Amino acid sequence: MAKKSAKPSPKKVVKKVVKATKPVKKQVSKKAAKPAVKEAAKKVVAVKAVKKAAATKRVATVAPKKPVKIVVKKATPKKAAATKFVAHSTHLQPGDVAPAFKGVDQNGNVVDSAALAGKTIILYFYPKDDTPGCTATACSLRDEYQYLSDKNYAVVGVSADDEKSHKKFAAKYSLPFPLLADTQREVMRAYNVWGKKQFMGRIFDGVIRTTFVIGPDGILKQVIKSVDTANHAKQIMGE
Repeated sequence: MAKKSAKPSPKKVVKKVVKATKPVKKQVSKKAAKPAVKEAAKKVVAVKAVKKAAATKRVATVAPKKPVKIVVKKATPKKAAATKFVAHSTHLQPGDVAPAFKGVDQNGNVVDSAALAGKTIILYFYPKDDTPGCTATACSLRDEYQYLSDKNYAVVGVSADDEKSHKKFAAKYSLPFPLLADTQREVMRAYNVWGKKQFMGRIFDGVIRTTFVIGPDGILKQVIKSVDTANHAKQIMGE
């Protein structure tokens, strides 16, 4: 006959059932737990930093403001304005005795102020032959020359150009009056019209455009420093 298997005792069965119903704890290795711990530590540090920043901000808002210093700048002296250039100007004035003059014109003729006594002399000084302003002045006097002659005027032009230059200039514009070739600037110095001048920003020595009207008695009637080149004849006659 076969042997019957031994049945487990009731006590043992109960123990097994109880053991089976207990929750099983998961075993986490220390190595796997380290990243989680580090992440948690970072979060704690971040929270502390936020709290600290908030506390600092609150303190800053209630902190008393520092007094503002008012700095008064000392006034610096203004730089002196650049000196404006003033061109040379003759010292002669109306009422003065006109200096005597003498020179050779474009045709080689001698022109002497003594020989013109009794006439009203228009003695005009100009910088250079055949330049725009000088040409306009000469043509203005040319156009009114007959009228001036009828009124007992004598016209004499003066520049530092030589006889050849004067001859060419007079021929080109049909100038009927003498042009003195004052190459040594003797007449210019006598009338004080040679000196510092400025043209296009350049300062140099030259003839200062000036016209003298000498009466029949040898006394200066007019000294015209601001010459109206295009209408000079009318300017002289006061028209």
